[in-house]
Amino acid sequence: MKVERHFADDTQRELFALVEEIADKELAPRADVEERSGRFPRETVELLGRAGLIGLPFPERWGGGDQPYTVYLQVLERLAYRWFAVAESVHLQVLASHGLARFGDDDQRDRWLPELLSGEVLGANALSEAEAGSDLEGIRTTAVREGDGYRISGTKSWVSHGGVAGLYNVYCRTGTAGLGSLTCLMVDAHTPGVLPQPPEHKMAVATLPTAQVVLDDVRVPAGMRLGRENRGMLVAASVFDHGRLGIAACAVGLAQAALDHATEYAKGRIQFGAPVITFQGVGFLLADMATQVAASRALLLEAARLRDAGRPFATQAAQAKLFATDTAMRVTTDAVQVLGGHGYVQDHPVERWMREAKLLQIIEGTNQIQRAAIARAL
Repeated sequence: MKVERHFADDTQRELFALVEEIADKELAPRADVEERSGRFPRETVELLGRAGLIGLPFPERWGGGDQPYTVYLQVLERLAYRWFAVAESVHLQVLASHGLARFGDDDQRDRWLPELLSGEVLGANALSEAEAGSDLEGIRTTAVREGDGYRISGTKSWVSHGGVAGLYNVYCRTGTAGLGSLTCLMVDAHTPGVLPQPPEHKMAVATLPTAQVVLDDVRVPAGMRLGRENRGMLVAASVFDHGRLGIAACAVGLAQAALDHATEYAKGRIQFGAPVITFQGVGFLLADMATQVAASRALLLEAARLRDAGRPFATQAAQAKLFATDTAMRVTTDAVQVLGGHGYVQDHPVERWMREAKLLQIIEGTNQIQRAAIARAL
């Protein structure tokens, strides 16, 4: 199904054409094979970095593209359409760079942003812990001030890019209790005491490593602190809002892929002398899927427009994440149903897309947390 896209100028149109070419030629042919092998495609992420796709929403001064979020999110959607794990890796890289770009000083930006935006150094946000997922007051990782730096001790859980990242944004406790005593410290992965654990065995997205990271008395200079001490929640809150937009874009791309695959199958599958798409039970199912995907995209782009205009967008980001990821779960499940038995085997990618969609309802804040945030805004 052709998606009508609206860009401001020829530069944006040419950029998106390049993205489509890369996604079609570099990502699509490899996705199934690589996901079965579970190998992290490091060289592919670097390729996208060199092509300027990671740096799209960042200033040119540090190697960015100075593009609005409406453009970046459509690029992310197209990458997810061909290979969700790679799109998620780009999304993670952008999030790992966001706090630095917004809250870091120029020395920090000059040192790290060009390498992050080029994909030369992978970044990761280390926020969650065994007892601190949605409830960040449960963070127990501590950073004790010592001379001109900090000593960090604790264990972070569910760190995407864990074990392959070169720079971790570690949220740790520098005060006594509460969200007002958290600080974000950038930690070079080569620092003694940074100990990534073996990757988790997930039900999908096998190519994207997720792991615990143990911080065993890690010494970090004070110059690696993002923003002010005990104000790490300001960094986290901004990352959360942008993270929800990125996940929503990945969800739209995944759902669009499932819709297109199911539609083509239904047009070619002949039963009782006619394509099954002509049967109301199938045709109406596909119609609902198409409508939900289009609505998700519209909600996402409206939130992005608010962000680009400098207006508050936190509630709209939560709505986009909630609706788009629930849609992705529903559409990928219905795609399996349209294909019947063929949808349940690995000859078709819809069973993998269904497993990947489940992740989207959980990461960057579960959809129950999104509903709570939206309700508070009401």
